Amino acid sequence: MSLKSLGAKIFAKNIASKTAKWANNPFETQQRVFNEIISKASQTQFGKDHEFTAIESYSDFVKKVPIRDYEQLKHYVEQVVEGKEDILWPGKPKYFAKTSGTTSGAKYIPITEESIKYQIEASRNAILNYIHETGNTAFVDGKMIFLQGSPEMQEKNGIKLGRLSGISAHYVPNYLQKNRLPSWETNCIEDWETKVNTIVKETMNEDMTIIAGIPSWVQMYFEKLRDKTGKPIGELFKNFNLFIYGGVNYEPYRAKFENLIGRKVDSIELFPASEGFFAYQNSQKEKGMLLLLNSGIFYEFVKSDEFFEEDAKRLTLKDVELHVNYVMIISTNAGLWAYNLGDTVQFISLKPFKIIVSGRIKHFISAFGEHVIAKEVEEAMQQAISQSDAQVNEFTVAPQITPEGDQLPYHEWLIEFEKEPSDKSKFIELLDSSLQKQNSYYFDLIDGRILQTLKITSINKGGFQAYMKSIGKLGGQNKVQRLANDRKVADVLSAQKTEG
Repeated sequence: MSLKSLGAKIFAKNIASKTAKWANNPFETQQRVFNEIISKASQTQFGKDHEFTAIESYSDFVKKVPIRDYEQLKHYVEQVVEGKEDILWPGKPKYFAKTSGTTSGAKYIPITEESIKYQIEASRNAILNYIHETGNTAFVDGKMIFLQGSPEMQEKNGIKLGRLSGISAHYVPNYLQKNRLPSWETNCIEDWETKVNTIVKETMNEDMTIIAGIPSWVQMYFEKLRDKTGKPIGELFKNFNLFIYGGVNYEPYRAKFENLIGRKVDSIELFPASEGFFAYQNSQKEKGMLLLLNSGIFYEFVKSDEFFEEDAKRLTLKDVELHVNYVMIISTNAGLWAYNLGDTVQFISLKPFKIIVSGRIKHFISAFGEHVIAKEVEEAMQQAISQSDAQVNEFTVAPQITPEGDQLPYHEWLIEFEKEPSDKSKFIELLDSSLQKQNSYYFDLIDGRILQTLKITSINKGGFQAYMKSIGKLGGQNKVQRLANDRKVADVLSAQKTEG
């Protein structure tokens, strides 16, 4: 065992002990975080506007601070962008993570000295937790790659501006720098396809042991490696045994990955965002991610089916239930207050608090009152793949409200197959029956002949990548929208459908 491996094991044991301490005292931990961030921000402009000095309890906070999304917080953020101090958090943020917005164009998410520290610690601790649980340290002596955005940054009124993944690249510890790929120059390439091709050249002859990134873009990297070398990834990288991912559910990709790799590898799921690092997978034996309660973030939850109602009830950890879909609301040491992140989660454990990401509050299908969410379509796809010979690269789902002729409406699944199922009717049946079992409203609509069974539109290979490129979101942290309540994505993708 190398000195680095031995040191990693000792460090991992220490971090696991600290993690257990706060995870086993969740309510006290969250109360302490709540008190600290309210106190720290009491003299900011936001704190004064919302009378933070008068907040003595959570109920006071609920009365004084309404839930907001970025648009509703934007007038405060704009002051920070202008260079003003003490607006949302004391002083100025250290960075802005620039993300693509919807109605507002670019979004500037503040990242402070305090919050970036927790972001980096969470990434590190996820790996250390894996080491502590499995005892596997072999990978620490090999090469690691993190497919991410460019680390180059601009500056706006004294605040550095860049993508979150690029910002994180500046915090790779010295002891990992010589293990890390790609090179700085390659990482700075903006065009994603050029960047991946260059990464392939840099890594194809290296001893890669950890590979990390959003599954869809790692898949693109793997396919280019395979095409270039003619070898499965597991043969090319004989010591590759850990895949780290976040952003989307890995399960619909797992079968394709194992086919590309040629064997199974361990994986760690992360839940990072520009607004904070919220959870990571803490067990190879159980599903779900440990909610990070000790990272300068105070959490609230609102039931998804009540979220758009006036005066929807806000809940803390003390009130959440298992397997209920919640919108996650955060208040952070980066100055986001009762902020609607847009993600929905479900708790799969309350001791400790573990979650899965179930989708986006704006991404669902309820054209007929069914309220189908991302978790349900992903679970249906996973089950259909596992019970068939199909291989799927990517997919999205949309309602077809006005089909031709006298047909009943239906859900259209636009799927890019690596390998079409030999029995497509059976594949459709597997998808539809799984969705009916998960969602009683969908079952009732099918049973009552309001909807007909779902239909599949096969998309040309590379169709989803072409779509993402056409909207300027190829690579990096960008993800294909899994489902929508309209046909904006579906109608564009339909131009990529296969003939016949």
